[in-house]
Amino acid sequence: MANKYVNFISDEHLLNCIENLHKSYLRAKNNISKKSFYTNKVDTIKLTFDAKFNDINEDDLIQSEILRQIDKSINNSIGTFHEQILGGIKGFEVGNLSGFDIKANDDTLFADIKNKHNTMNSSSAEALFQKLARYADDYKKAKCYWVQILAKGSFNEHWKGEINGKEYSHSRVFKISGDQFYSLLSGQNDALFQLYKALPKAIKDYLKSIEKEDKIKESSALEEITSETEKSKRSILDQITFENYSYYLGFDKL
Repeated sequence: MANKYVNFISDEHLLNCIENLHKSYLRAKNNISKKSFYTNKVDTIKLTFDAKFNDINEDDLIQSEILRQIDKSINNSIGTFHEQILGGIKGFEVGNLSGFDIKANDDTLFADIKNKHNTMNSSSAEALFQKLARYADDYKKAKCYWVQILAKGSFNEHWKGEINGKEYSHSRVFKISGDQFYSLLSGQNDALFQLYKALPKAIKDYLKSIEKEDKIKESSALEEITSETEKSKRSILDQITFENYSYYLGFDKL
C-alpha cells in the first residue's frame, strides 16, 4: 500500500518523529517556571525599551520573552527531528551520541547536521572539519558531510577554505544543503519538499490521535510573577527587575 505522507520513509516513522518533537514542545513549555525564566538573568532594560518603543503592555511583553526562551530550546529539537527523519531512510541510522548525527549502515557516509547555516563560530567550524576529516581517514570509502538544513543556497560541494588562519581541505569532506542531503539519502530529488508539503496533514492526524489532556499546558512563569506583584504592588517589569537585581546598588528600593 502506498504511503500516505512521503515516499521515502514509512508513515509510522514520520508520525513517531512528530510525536518526539511534540514531546519536546511540551517539555519546553512546561519547564518555564519563574525559576527557569530567571536562570540567565532577564534584561529588563531592553524590555523597558521594547515596551515603550513597540507599545506593548507588560503582560504581553513578558509572555513574548517566555516564548523566545521556549523557541531557543525548540530550535535544538528541530535539528533532532531532521536527524530522526533521515535515520528512518533505508540504509541509514541515527548516531545516538556516537560523534556523528547520521551514518550509512555500511560506513560509506557520515554526517553532522546543523539546522541553520550560521550556528557555528570559527572554532566550532574548525573542530567540525577536523572531526569529519578523521572519519574520512578512518573509513576509506566514506564521504563525510556538514549538513545545513536551512542553507543560503542549494549545493553539494567540497568543504575547503581558511578557518582560523589555517587552510583546510579533504577529498572526501563536503558541505551540503538540506534539500541536497535529503535527495542524496532518499534518492528522490524532491524529498525535503515532500516532507514540507506533508507536515500539515501529518501533524493534524497526529494531534487528532492523542488525548486532550496531552495538549500543551501554559508555562507558570508569568502566573508566578503576577502573584508576587499582587503582594508587592510593583509593576510586572519592576517585580522582575527586583527579583533579578535587588543586590544592585539602589535596586532594593523598587
